[in-house]
Formats: sequence, C-alpha cells, structure tokens
Amino acid sequence: MTRDALLDSIRSLAAPLYGADEADRIVELVSDLVEESNPRDVNDSSLTQADSILITYGDLLRREGTPPLRVLHGFLKEHLKGTVSAVHILPFYPYSSDDGFSVIDYWQVNKELGSWEDISRIGQDFDLMVDAVVNHISSKSKWFQAYLNGDPEYLDFFIEADPDLDYSTVVRPRALPLLTEFETRMGRRHLWTTFSADQIDLNFASPEVLKEWIKLFFFYIQQGARFIRLDAVGYLWKEIGTSCIHLDETHRVVQLLRAVAELANPAAKIVTETNVPHNDNISYFGNGSNEAHMVYQFPLPPLVLHTFIQEDCRALSQWAHSLEDPPGDATFFNFLASHDGVGLMPAVDLLSAEELELMIETVKRRGGFVSYKHNADGTESPYELNINYLSALFEPGEPQETAVRRFLTAHSILLSLMGVPGIYIHSLLGSLNYEEGVQSSGIKRRINREKLDYAAVLAELNDPSSLRNQVFSGIKHMLTVRQDQPAFHPKSPQEILFLDPSVCAIKRGTPEQEVVISLNNVSGTTQRVSLAKEILGAAVQAVDLLTGTTYRVENKGLELALPPYQACWLKLSYI
Repeated sequence: MTRDALLDSIRSLAAPLYGADEADRIVELVSDLVEESNPRDVNDSSLTQADSILITYGDLLRREGTPPLRVLHGFLKEHLKGTVSAVHILPFYPYSSDDGFSVIDYWQVNKELGSWEDISRIGQDFDLMVDAVVNHISSKSKWFQAYLNGDPEYLDFFIEADPDLDYSTVVRPRALPLLTEFETRMGRRHLWTTFSADQIDLNFASPEVLKEWIKLFFFYIQQGARFIRLDAVGYLWKEIGTSCIHLDETHRVVQLLRAVAELANPAAKIVTETNVPHNDNISYFGNGSNEAHMVYQFPLPPLVLHTFIQEDCRALSQWAHSLEDPPGDATFFNFLASHDGVGLMPAVDLLSAEELELMIETVKRRGGFVSYKHNADGTESPYELNINYLSALFEPGEPQETAVRRFLTAHSILLSLMGVPGIYIHSLLGSLNYEEGVQSSGIKRRINREKLDYAAVLAELNDPSSLRNQVFSGIKHMLTVRQDQPAFHPKSPQEILFLDPSVCAIKRGTPEQEVVISLNNVSGTTQRVSLAKEILGAAVQAVDLLTGTTYRVENKGLELALPPYQACWLKLSYI
C-alpha cells in the first residue's frame, strides 16, 4: 500500500473513534513522523521458512560484570546465528511488577539490562520483536503520577469508573478486582485495572493516548524493531454493558497501528497476543492485509501437552485439520512454551472436561501449578497451567533419553505446522521447573522464568551427556534443516493425515514445489506407519531430512517403523 493510501486508511479508521478534526490531527502527526524518520523502501518483506523467533527476557542469561543484554547478544551470535532469524526480547523497560509487564517508562531501557545501544546492536544481527504493552501502564509511571496530581494533560489517560455500576458482562482474565480505588488531587477515584492494582488501564478513547503510541511505534522501529507484539490487546477498549474484549473499536485501533508500523518501515510486522478461544483469536487477522500479520496459536500448547499425556494425537489432528489457511499475507505464530503458562481457555472447546482435568492433575503431579480466573457468575475456572514445558512432558524419574525424545518430537510437531515457529529460551536450553522461584516470590509463573548463570549454561551445553546439550542440539538441528525446505514456508499448503492415533502426521507443500511429510510418534511403543500411493503420488523415493535415511517407494507405497517418541521428516522425490 502506498504512503498516501496508508495515511487515508489511518484517517478513515480514526474518524469514527475520535471525530474528523481529530483524525486530521492524527494524520498530520503520522505524516510529520514519516518525514522525520525517512523510512527506506523494502523490496520483499515476506515471511519464509527461514523465519523463526527465540523468545526470552533480556536477563535470563547472566554474567557478572556484563550487562545482560550484551550477554544475550553474545549467546545469540555465537550459538544461534544462522539458526534463528529473530529474537523477541520481553519487556525490557523499567517496571514495577509482573516481571516487566507493568511498565514505568515506555521510552527507556531498564538500566539493569543495558541500553538502547544494546537493543539496536541485537537488531542489527537479528530481526527484533519488541513489546507494546498497550493495555496498561505502571502505577509508578510519570503518566499516572501526573494524573494523581491533577495534571490536566493526563486527566483522560485513564478510565474512571463508578463502582456501583454493573460489570458482570466484563470478561476477566485474572481473579482480581476489576476496579481499584486511588486517592487523587481531585478526590477518591475508582480506576479500571484489568490485570492488577499496579497495572492501570490506558484510555484509548482519548486521542492523546493513541498519539503517544504512534510516536512510540516510530521510535521502536527506529531502534531496530521489525516485529511489534501487542500485549493483551483484546482488552484495549472499554464500553460499559459489553464484554470489553474484542470490541470493534479495538480492531480499528489495531488496524490503525498496523498502518502506522508499515509507514515507519514497510517490513514491520504486527503480532497480536490474545489468549482466547480460537475464533476470537483469528479475528485479529482482519481481511489478511489490514490487521495482524501474525496471531499467537494459543490452542497448540495445551493440545500438544494433551497429546503426549494421552499418547493420542486425535484431538490435535482434528483441530489442525479444521484450521483454515489464514487470509492474505497473515499467518500463525506457533509456540509450545513462553514466559507465561499453558493457557487452558483456548482448549475448553477442544477437549472434554475429563481430558482437561487429567491434564491439570498430571501437571500438578509433575511439579506445576494452576492459575484461575473470575467468571461473570462469581465462580472461578482454571485459566493457566504454570509449569516448565519440558517438565510437563515427563514423569520425575523417567530416563533422560525418553524425556529428550518426547520433547524433541513435540517440537517437531511445532516446526511442521503452518506458520512461523517461536521457541522459548528455557525450552531451547532444556531447563526444568524452577520451584525455588515460585517459593521465594509466591508467583506461579516464575516456575518458567529462572535466571541462569551463563558460564554454567555453557559448561552444560558443551557436555554431550547433559540434558541441556541434548535438547539444545536437537532443536537447533531441526531449526537448521527446516529453514532450507520450501515445504515449511508459512503459506505452504498443509494436510493432516489420519494414519494412527499414536502418529501425528502432517503433509506440507506441493509436488510442483516440494513435499515433506512430518511423522511424529507420540507414544512409548514402536509404531508401523503405512503411506499409501494416494498420499505419496508419483514419488519414488523419500529421505528423512532429520537422519538422512533413504526409503524406496514400492508399488503399494511406503512402510516404515517409528521408534518410541521418534520424529521423521520425509522429503519426497519424484525422479
């Protein structure tokens, strides 16, 4: 879309929200920022099979005397250059709570981590994803302190609410009060606090709030960001009497911010984080070219976990089979683990109550926890499983070899599905539950946020017998193989093959380009797999990309044996 077309789009999106005059002022601001930044033209900004994203906090790797962001950069350059294309550094701003997601100052880098120069250097070697924590800001921020002091510039930055009104229709993500009372220079005020009393919701009905975020988008992109992740964006717009989630106004703001990002850099990508049921989640694709470039694939983590607990992939396969190709240039952001837990809400309609309960009990037995949310009727429901994903996939005392094979096969499924894969650093490094973090903080999510001594990590990565080495080398091998296969392009066709309940089978690509069949044994017993000629077409040979093993296709097709928890990527040859 041309610059003028993007500016016209911003005007048409802003006018229904703020009025025609304010829309013109917003367009004038964006135009001025474009002139100041002078964005470069980009010939091709498409995502490909070479794209993969490492997810990490800025300080999960530590070395005394060195800013953590420099430690991270060194690790990325030495061990992952040419393997992952991008890094998502979780909120690296000054913060007051929620491990970074209660931001004090959006314009600054936390001095304990490093500086903007450190962020920019990482962005020179890797595509960079940064967080736009758009829904809320810290109670310790200058914006909120100015509001408390009655500064007229900030009086409409936050959402004042009458505690006597009916809020029963509002969707709640956490089991905490929706409104928090504050003493201000204007007297006592009740303010909207969706996530916690320290995270004050921003009022996007104010054009001044939107303008601040427009300026921040240009700034982040100038610092090297290619991807901007809109955190908890579904809750952005509030309207009493509604659910206050996924409102039309929210979608308009996301569309507007996409246009802003593309004006700042035509290669920029918007990623929406909405931990909600699938149909609500994919609504952020818009028409495929006007809203999110990627949405988080939230059903995947609980479905893969369920698959290995039950040693049965039917629920996962049925769900994957039901997925429609994302429209336009949009695609899925696939992941198994992140800084948060395993969300249960996206799986509620995909698994039975009994299956969900078994998953919950299994996670508890394996050292994890359960977080709950408030329902409109006053009850509570399980919302999230808090556990390290590797720990979630094996019983204490199981052989290390079994744990590694199961974990790598889970990641084979992740890397085989349509979309762009994201790998959490603790998964890549083969970390386990950090129970001490939960005990010392009382925060369940700390179980998967341990800060590691870099020298100790390197020592384990250099030990072929260690859990870290075996997981790291296995995932790294799959990522390296994947990036050279057009069949794994985010927009490459996908077909789910229903071969056996214990074998998750995913066919990617076309004979004209390339076909890879990903076979994943999710059980502890050897599985015989038969691929009929109807599946193989005119293929005469298949090579397992992960091991180099070659198979001849016979008249009836191809048969092979998959050992327990074994992954196999069969590339078909037609000559």
